[in-house]
Amino acid sequence: MDNTTVFAVIDTCVLVSALRSNLGASFAILQAVRRGNIRIALTVALAIEYESVVLRPGLVPALAAEEIQIVLDALCSLAHPQKIFYTWRPFLPDPGDDLVLELAVAAGCTFIVTHNLTDFKGSDSLGIRAISPAQALNLI
Repeated sequence: MDNTTVFAVIDTCVLVSALRSNLGASFAILQAVRRGNIRIALTVALAIEYESVVLRPGLVPALAAEEIQIVLDALCSLAHPQKIFYTWRPFLPDPGDDLVLELAVAAGCTFIVTHNLTDFKGSDSLGIRAISPAQALNLI
């Protein structure tokens, strides 16, 4: 590892996975964000999506809503806030994925960290590479 800082957008599925288990690469991504090895970009819209998904009843059974909110607040405080002035919609089949891609483009991120690599097929034409959490960890 060469102590490179990666600038990325974290897809919601990675956050959910990290909150459900502290054993995998997704959880290590959150630790890397906390340490500053991964810088993340965030819009208000994506922060709201994070919150609406991870607070669904039963999705993260090991954590209370208050504990989840602490994690979300920490992510927001560590993130580079980004406004979106130009939308690429529709670019991807899922509008929720377009939200993530637009953020990555607007912020100048190189990567989207996701478990759903095929959902971002074609993002490379905009200079954004979809990578798994394990791949992101290999970059830092």
